[in-house]
Amino acid sequence: MTPDNPTGSPRFALLTEATMTPRQRESYQGIVSGPRKGARGPFNALLRSPEVADRFQSTIPAALNEMAILITGRFWGAQYEFWAHSRLARTAGLPDPIIDAIAENRRPAAMTDDQRIVHDFCTELFRDKTVSDATFKAAVERFGEHGVIDLIAASGYYSIVSMVLNVDRYPLPAGERPPLET
Repeated sequence: MTPDNPTGSPRFALLTEATMTPRQRESYQGIVSGPRKGARGPFNALLRSPEVADRFQSTIPAALNEMAILITGRFWGAQYEFWAHSRLARTAGLPDPIIDAIAENRRPAAMTDDQRIVHDFCTELFRDKTVSDATFKAAVERFGEHGVIDLIAASGYYSIVSMVLNVDRYPLPAGERPPLET
C-alpha cells in the first residue's frame, strides 16, 4: 500500500485464460512458457494489447540488457520494475554496487568498458533525449548498429512496461521494501 494506492491492488482486473481472447491467450502462453515462467507484474495489464505484451528480445548480453532496464526503471521511478529486474540483473551477473548506484540515481564508481558504454548510452538517452556522437560511436563500435537499436528498443519497451506498472499501481510483493527513493 502507498498513499497513491491505499488498497494495494492493481487497477486492471485479473485476466484468466477463460476470459482472454485467442490472441491474448497466445501471447500469454508465450510469456509463461519462456524464461519468466509466469505472467506477473506488467503482463496482466499488457495482455490487453497482446502485440505489446509479446516479449522483447535483445542481442545485448543479459547483464548489460538488465542494466539498461534498471536505468529505465529508475528514470520512471517504477518500483516493481526496478525490484523485479534488480533480481534478474544479479542472476545475470551485474554487480550489486552497480545496481545500488543506479537505484540511488548516481553513476556507479567501478564499471567495465561494456557497462560504462551501456550506462552512458542509456543515461544520456533519458537525460538528453538523444546521445552524443562520442557515446553513439562507442556503442556502435562495441555492439554494432543492431546492438544500438536493441539498447534503444530496451529503453523504449521497458519505458512502456514502467509506465504500465506505474499507472496500474502494481504493488510489490508483501514484505518487500521499495527499492527506489522518490
